Amino acid sequence: MQTKQELVQYYRWLRQYGLNDSHSGNASVRTGDRIWVTPTGACADTLVPEALVECHLDGRIGSGASLDAPLHLEVYRANPAAAAVLHSHGPHTVALTLNGHDFEPRDFEGQLYFPRVPVIRIPYDRYLAEAPGGVASALAHHPIAVVCGHGVYACAANLNLAYKWTCSLELSAKTAFIARMAALPG
Repeated sequence: MQTKQELVQYYRWLRQYGLNDSHSGNASVRTGDRIWVTPTGACADTLVPEALVECHLDGRIGSGASLDAPLHLEVYRANPAAAAVLHSHGPHTVALTLNGHDFEPRDFEGQLYFPRVPVIRIPYDRYLAEAPGGVASALAHHPIAVVCGHGVYACAANLNLAYKWTCSLELSAKTAFIARMAALPG
């Protein structure tokens, strides 16, 4: 139960700190071959651990799981050490990657954690079919990736680290945005 409560807390923080709106994004945590994922249309403000949906690495997806559940399973298959996946919609990150180009943070922490963030271009009408493979492939080599025009995916060995990547990327994007607005180089 503690793992499920922790997942709800991190999902709630994504909303609380402006990385998702009330019903966007999704999250999962892995315990062995079982994955607990947020339900489709979950409200971060009211989600309770009992509402999380059980899925399995073998492809079984519980009823009511997020539409991204197949993506989460594919990420775990491609990243055996991963135990957490967070999907968010950080506005600065999404805005600065709408051009479809990989994002290269200029701030110290961004460069330290991820000198290059891959941006995956998927036509919106092909998202459900192409995102699982595309995101899993990117996250096999990077801790974080962006689907152009959609959002951020982070995977890590635990929820805290996936959350750290997510927050750090958004701060790097916000810093880059402010620098552009101030007409500063970089």
